[in-house]
Amino acid sequence: MKLKKYSLSFLMAGLMVVTAACGGNENTAGGDSNTNSSNTNNNDSSSEELSGTVIIDGSGTVYPLMSRIAEEYMVEEQEGVSVEVSRGGTSAGMSRFVAGETDLSNASREIREEELAELEENGIETQEFKVALDGLTIVIHPDNDWASDMTEEEIKTMFVTGNYADDDNVMWSDIRSDWPNEPVNFYGPNENHGTHEFFVEEIIEEQDLVDTINLQQEYSTLVNLISEDEHGIGFFGYGYYANNTDDLQAVAVDFGDGPVAPSLETIAEDGDYAPFTRPVFTNLSYNSAREKAEVKDFAEYVFTVANQFAEETGFAPLPEDELEGYINDIQAIN
Repeated sequence: MKLKKYSLSFLMAGLMVVTAACGGNENTAGGDSNTNSSNTNNNDSSSEELSGTVIIDGSGTVYPLMSRIAEEYMVEEQEGVSVEVSRGGTSAGMSRFVAGETDLSNASREIREEELAELEENGIETQEFKVALDGLTIVIHPDNDWASDMTEEEIKTMFVTGNYADDDNVMWSDIRSDWPNEPVNFYGPNENHGTHEFFVEEIIEEQDLVDTINLQQEYSTLVNLISEDEHGIGFFGYGYYANNTDDLQAVAVDFGDGPVAPSLETIAEDGDYAPFTRPVFTNLSYNSAREKAEVKDFAEYVFTVANQFAEETGFAPLPEDELEGYINDIQAIN
């Protein structure tokens, strides 16, 4: 069954949020079998006192935004609902989602055709929504005074295996001759994360990363490693840089018209930072929304406040009419 595939999406959780280890084209998977069940019908729940649990896993990039929304929802909207937000990574989260273990699955890349096929096979109807816009950010140590701006091509070339050395022991002077004759230490999120997949598939166009790159599951670990390594360079979502500006420096990227630093003003699908801009998403199980009033109510709330918390958590907002369309879609679920 084919439905619309929309787009939704992205800081730190607090109160009662349970953490874990951690549009566009039109697609959906559908079916009539049940997933997680809990209580009652899903009529207009806006004036009801609800109880139950909403289970969310997926992208570590989207986690700060979704956990902030969850916190606000539990405190201000529905004290009887527990919203559990985990951050196992996009692919790990999708594995749980297609198995019917979660109600929403956050992602920092679009849902894959094979994931849609699994959802359909498992009888789970889903819709993908954008939540916000993120800027892939290249970060270095604050004391790095030579690589504060780089061309898009330099960044792409240095992260690809074999371009500078067979053993991938790249020197900064390999990139520009007047830079230090010191080794480059590469960092990034591991394969569980949609940011890793986005970088490999969209930025370096499915070439292999350098063998010497240090890949990590936790973004906080990456922040610490790069903040302590004057010769380090890594990548992740803008929000993790924006919340660590005392410890990190963002590289301004020259896409052809001069260096552009990532910011909430430049991150846009048609803006100055567009080549490194991407939407981030959440996927909603329609099965869960039909069976659990709290899931439908929370999903509607997400799009009501997404722009309110986007900037606070390091994301650029979506057009309000786009979010209103998502709310209408969710209200129509029955």
